[in-house]
Amino acid sequence: MDNPQLSPILIAGPCVIESAQLLDTVALELAKIRKTLGVDIIFKASFDKANRTSIRSFRGPGLEKGLQMLADVKEKYDLRVLTDIHESYQAEAVGSVCDVIQIPAFLCRQTDLLIAAAKTGRIVNIKKAQFLSGKDMKYPVEKALESGAKEVWLTERGNCMGYNNLVVDFRNIPDMKEIVPNVIMDCTHSVQRPSAGDGKTVGDRKFVPMMALAAKAFGATGYFFEVHPNPDQGLSDAANMLELAKLEGLIRDILKK
Repeated sequence: MDNPQLSPILIAGPCVIESAQLLDTVALELAKIRKTLGVDIIFKASFDKANRTSIRSFRGPGLEKGLQMLADVKEKYDLRVLTDIHESYQAEAVGSVCDVIQIPAFLCRQTDLLIAAAKTGRIVNIKKAQFLSGKDMKYPVEKALESGAKEVWLTERGNCMGYNNLVVDFRNIPDMKEIVPNVIMDCTHSVQRPSAGDGKTVGDRKFVPMMALAAKAFGATGYFFEVHPNPDQGLSDAANMLELAKLEGLIRDILKK
């Protein structure tokens, strides 16, 4: 883990797998951006949103069907893929398909989950909990590395600020870079207002570009965007996803010297 990426790590995709058609729409655009800008983009989507605010919220197609859909995207568009796990038993199956296994922020201290992800041999992306500092993330990283992980990334996604609000302390980025070479900025989850929308999480996507450019100034080596062709119709995190049509322009801004 001594050589950080020379070009930024880019991760993008819909919050949750809604349909094969949605995955095709997004993946096609990511493949186009990759060709146009000469950058690598990792496709992200969740097969199960296990931490939704309400029991009535849409969760996704589940492990088996979701992994098949992600495998189809990987094969059809030649994109690396990332998804998150919520339980240890999911790691092996996810590792057989995905290039990066993500640990959700609320679960970043779950030892068995970290061990299971590490044992797959895949890159492990650990999202920083909303209640931890950047420096605190050395302990989840130790758990993953001592369990056999070959590469670990950390992701900043904001901290709780009172009830129903997040703020980003960008000092966490250089703090986490003292732990691992690659620190990702989650530019969309960081603009959330958790549970503030009468049974759902809301937020404001207009701040997404600012989050990305501020993170760049603090030395982020990667950027995470949840995107959707029609975000307001999205079945999860609708208020925070970036419009798919705006992704290329934002990536161009990030790539500027």
